[in-house]
Amino acid sequence: MKPVNSFSETGSPLLDSPEHVLSTLEKDGSRRWLWPQLSKGKFWNRRRWIGYALIAFFVALPHVRVGGKPALLLDITHRQLIIVGHTYLPTDTLLLAFGIVSIFLVIMLTTALSGRIWCGWGCPQTVYMEFLFRPIDRWFENTSGRGGAPRRKVTGPLAVVRYAIYLVLSMALAHTFLSYFVGTDQLAHWLRSSPAKHPLAFFVMTGTTVAMMFDFLFFREQLCLIACPYGRFQSVMLDRFSLIVGYDVKRGEPRGKLRKSLPIVDRSMPVAGDCVDCKQCVVVCPTGIDIREGLQMECINCTQCIDACDAVMEKIGKPKGLIRYSSQAALGTCFKNGGRSSRAVRPRTILYAVLLLIVGTAFCYKVVNQSAFDAVVMRGSGNPYTSIGVGRVYNSLKLRLVNRSSEPQRYQIVISSPQDVVIDVMQPEKLSLAAGDNHLLVLTAEFPASLTKLNGSTTATMLITDDAGRTRNLDFQLLGPKQ
Repeated sequence: MKPVNSFSETGSPLLDSPEHVLSTLEKDGSRRWLWPQLSKGKFWNRRRWIGYALIAFFVALPHVRVGGKPALLLDITHRQLIIVGHTYLPTDTLLLAFGIVSIFLVIMLTTALSGRIWCGWGCPQTVYMEFLFRPIDRWFENTSGRGGAPRRKVTGPLAVVRYAIYLVLSMALAHTFLSYFVGTDQLAHWLRSSPAKHPLAFFVMTGTTVAMMFDFLFFREQLCLIACPYGRFQSVMLDRFSLIVGYDVKRGEPRGKLRKSLPIVDRSMPVAGDCVDCKQCVVVCPTGIDIREGLQMECINCTQCIDACDAVMEKIGKPKGLIRYSSQAALGTCFKNGGRSSRAVRPRTILYAVLLLIVGTAFCYKVVNQSAFDAVVMRGSGNPYTSIGVGRVYNSLKLRLVNRSSEPQRYQIVISSPQDVVIDVMQPEKLSLAAGDNHLLVLTAEFPASLTKLNGSTTATMLITDDAGRTRNLDFQLLGPKQ
């Protein structure tokens, strides 16, 4: 019996790893750089045009105006979110809840139906990497149009030019990214002025540029494999009927090299499958995995393996689709008795669709019926009421006013019922609000003590009107002595 050596072949006391822990990690822990080859099939052509359209969309969206407002603006400084001309403020907690739940339901429904189609077709990381930065690398490495290992070392002046191009593109993407948070007008103002006048914004822009340089120049596909939580979130939502890029094991196995037909067939030999073990599906994969090993978290459904395999099948006269869009159920990888047909309509997708319809309807209803201004009445601090004379009482109140319109407004406040209540605003100048502004007003309400003699309280109605004639009625409680 051969003795077991506790040392690795290199003499290290650590045992050799039997396989790659990650597709971008060698057995010794060093970085394994990926240079995927390019397979120009039908899916690649579709992805390319969709990718170019998405790049144009990502760049143009901050410049689009709807009703004089940006189509999308996440203004953290002023604590507001603008989507398609509608402004959402921190007070819109119900709308925010509906929106977040709707986004999660869309992700869950899309994943249940189409798998990780976002990762391979729509994610900015994939789109920019595959259709902007990799083509630049291939031009410098003399592998344009085909990809694969570099045919030329990028050193000296070539490396400087390459880094300069990356820097310019990263700066452009960083400014585009920032425009989603500060708006194009503010960004243009910063670009025309000295960085000393806006050091924080300049620091954020510089940090974002460095992060993008690091990502697209060094980190690359590892963002999908290691850092991105979205891939893991999607992976746990897949089921056996979800659409995936899969390898047909029954048709492809056992693998074997392509051989010419022999005159005498040995029936004791196993019949070879359609997979000729050319490994083209591996060398084109941007995350470096072997799709023939089954469903893997690292697969981003980019379909390069489908294009590569279809090209090989066409050359050897075999039907296409050995690797294809399918499901675990249809491929028979999750049933003992063979494959089953894919089903888009199933309990999970019905539940997601119904919930999305309910939450989406509630969100739209809330948006449509949203007032041009928000008003909330609160009790003031201190005593619940104060007696100020024979039969007279006053309450201290607070009113939060929020101008949701795009124009400055001045508001008028009156008590519509009971008629005996007199309202007084401590700081009348705060009744004028700029667009998107909000004020907290201190009010006093004076009324006869007889209004509260039965229960110690009574309901009053406050009528608020803005310059455009829009009104809101607010009910609130007045407290007084009980007789």
